[in-house]
Amino acid sequence: MDYDVIVVGGGFFGMYISEYFARKNRRVLLVERETECMRRASYHNQARVHNGYHYPRSVLTALRSRISFPRFIEEYNDCVVSDFQKFYLIGSPLGKISAYQFQKFCERIGAPCEAAPNWLRRLTNPHFIEACFSTVEYAFDASALRDTMLRRLSIASVEMRLGAVVENVRQESNLLAVTIRKSDSSVEELTTAHVFNCTYSNINFLLSNSGAAPIPLKHEMTEMCVVEVPDEIRQSGITVMCGPFFSVMPFPSLGLHTFSHVRYTPHYEWMDERGGADGAQNRLFDAQPRASAWEAMRKDAARYIPLLNECRYSQSLWEVKTVLPRSETDDSRPILFRANHGLPGLHSVLGGKIDNVYDVVAAIEANGIGL
Repeated sequence: MDYDVIVVGGGFFGMYISEYFARKNRRVLLVERETECMRRASYHNQARVHNGYHYPRSVLTALRSRISFPRFIEEYNDCVVSDFQKFYLIGSPLGKISAYQFQKFCERIGAPCEAAPNWLRRLTNPHFIEACFSTVEYAFDASALRDTMLRRLSIASVEMRLGAVVENVRQESNLLAVTIRKSDSSVEELTTAHVFNCTYSNINFLLSNSGAAPIPLKHEMTEMCVVEVPDEIRQSGITVMCGPFFSVMPFPSLGLHTFSHVRYTPHYEWMDERGGADGAQNRLFDAQPRASAWEAMRKDAARYIPLLNECRYSQSLWEVKTVLPRSETDDSRPILFRANHGLPGLHSVLGGKIDNVYDVVAAIEANGIGL
């Protein structure tokens, strides 16, 4: 056996799982398609460290965030940015929750929530904003987080293959044989006891190539706009919820803010029910050229907060967002953990937000894969 564990996917989840097993003195190999770790979905997102507020329609998800929030803050203190005020605004009409309901929800999950200062209220259009609340929520610096995880992987002696693709996994005696195509197009065959498929939107690519049943997933081509906000809200993060609204969040890696809109951030979507060797990864790159929806986002958001008209567009972060179909109805963000899916020792992992990683570790241990 070449390795005890091979982890496929060098996003935050793949890196965390790799370190988890290496700290148990297991021989671990991490394989990443890109030439750097954490350059895809782990970077192309709002960089929000959730504290539960975002999920009033899924109390379980909110409570899991409340539990994970302090743990993540403590573990990655040097990667977390907290020097801004976070506000949740209740939009009206079209909202799916009232200000009263939001307050009661925050009380239920024990999340700090109080009336926002008057200066923020004065920035809003009272015809479209019912209430404004001050909350406690932070952002993470994805670049700093990547550097931290790389140092931790080095200390734990995790081996890495960058610019390499795991093409398939097959059973060979009582082990798994893994075929890896490296950056120079050469092929490497390795054996292991466990493979963790942490490829996010490409989970079914590996499963299909390995003869395993695909997992029903929904994919969206999303655009996260990166903007410079006016001085009045530069030290703020604002989320208007819950419905077809928007968020403006600090993005520490670039020193700017991300701007996302429930209606305009997703450009198109597709269901991945039968898998396929092309995978979502190729769909992403085939989407060129991409037309930004920034102007539509800006104009709609300015109806609620007129000051947002003054945002200056910088760039867009394009990514495939992958969720479980059930999340479409209840707004939940559970983890996907399929142990021994298709082959003994082949495990697939999918999380909807960064603090889900602690739930993944709990699932690994609950399934007796602590090795």
